Amino acid sequence: MTKGTKITNDIDAIPSLEQSKRQVDRYNLDIDAQAVLVASRLMAAGTKLGHASEIHFARFGLSTGRYRLLADLEDNEGEVLPSQLAEHLGVKRATVTGLIDTLERDGLVSRRSSSVDGRQNAVILTEQGAKKLREMAHEHFARLEAMVSLLSIEERGVFLDLLGRVTQGISALTD
Repeated sequence: MTKGTKITNDIDAIPSLEQSKRQVDRYNLDIDAQAVLVASRLMAAGTKLGHASEIHFARFGLSTGRYRLLADLEDNEGEVLPSQLAEHLGVKRATVTGLIDTLERDGLVSRRSSSVDGRQNAVILTEQGAKKLREMAHEHFARLEAMVSLLSIEERGVFLDLLGRVTQGISALTD
């Protein structure tokens, strides 16, 4: 490390409020620099969380997407149409098809005629898939709890409210 190099914690990471203010001033914008900082930090946290999530699920031989699909099947009594999975997971049908193909190859799901509408194929959680979810449950949920352990119960409630409101604003990036 060179002399004068400052070590920062993630909380002090770039972008800083000063950097956000400089950017807003540089472009002569009538924008709240703190709002820009919050959104930038949230995006950076999302990137870190996505990376950590993939590492976490790799411990169990899964990806985040494959886990979410298995959990959705379990939540829906083990049988869901691919179009419904795409809707529940917020992804394209082609993405779901790829996830299903991999999970089917691994014996965690299967395809068969829907019990509701025999004209359509449904995705079924196999016993092996259900067993995988049971086996990973303790460690998975303990790690999720540990991730937010620095927050009090009250802070978690506030965080959930704030996260819900911020999530409603995500469309500002995509519209």
